[in-house]
Amino acid sequence: MNLAESVQIVSFGILSVMMIATALGVVLLSNIVYSAFLLGGVFLSISGLYILLNADFVAAAQILIYVGAINVLILFAIMLVNKKEDFSTLPNRWLRQGSTAVVCIGLFALLGTMALITPWQLSTTSPAVVENTIVVLGEHFFSDFLLPFELASVLLLMAMVGAIVLARRDFIPDTLPTEEATSTSLTLPERPRELTTK
Repeated sequence: MNLAESVQIVSFGILSVMMIATALGVVLLSNIVYSAFLLGGVFLSISGLYILLNADFVAAAQILIYVGAINVLILFAIMLVNKKEDFSTLPNRWLRQGSTAVVCIGLFALLGTMALITPWQLSTTSPAVVENTIVVLGEHFFSDFLLPFELASVLLLMAMVGAIVLARRDFIPDTLPTEEATSTSLTLPERPRELTTK
C-alpha cells in the first residue's frame, strides 16, 4: 500500500464517520435548526465521498445544489415559519418508532448487502472509466435521460409554487367577503343628484 492509498483509506474513514454521526444527529436531535445544520454536514461528507470516487462534477453539484440551495432553503423555511408549539407526545408513539426502526434496519441491510456483493474494482480498460465526466453527463442528460430531467424540473417548479403558497398563507383571509362588502368597499357613497331646471 502506497501513500496515496493510505490517504484515501483514512479520508474514507473520516468522511464515513462524519456522515454517520451527522445523519444520526439529524434524526435524533429534537431541535430542528440543529438538525438542518447537521444535514448540511451530511451533504458535505457525501460530496467528499464523491471526490474520492473521482466524480468531480457530482461532488461540485452536491455542494452547490444541496448545501448551497436546498439546505439554505430548509433553514429559511424553518426560520420563517417560527411556530412556537409545545411538544406533545403522540398516542402509540412506540409503535411508530418501532416501525421506523424496522424500515431503517431493513434499508441498512439491503444497502449493506448491495455494497458487499458489488464488484467495485474497475480495470483501466473498462468503459466505466471516464476522463471527462461533465461531457458524458451532459450527453446523457440531453439524450437518454431527457424526459426524467425535464420531469424533475417540473417537480421542482411545483415545489417552489407550493412553498410560495405556504409562505403567504397568513395573508389569505379566513372568511370570504360578502357581496355587500365587496360592492361598497371600493365605491364612494352616492350623493343625491341635483335637480336641473330647464
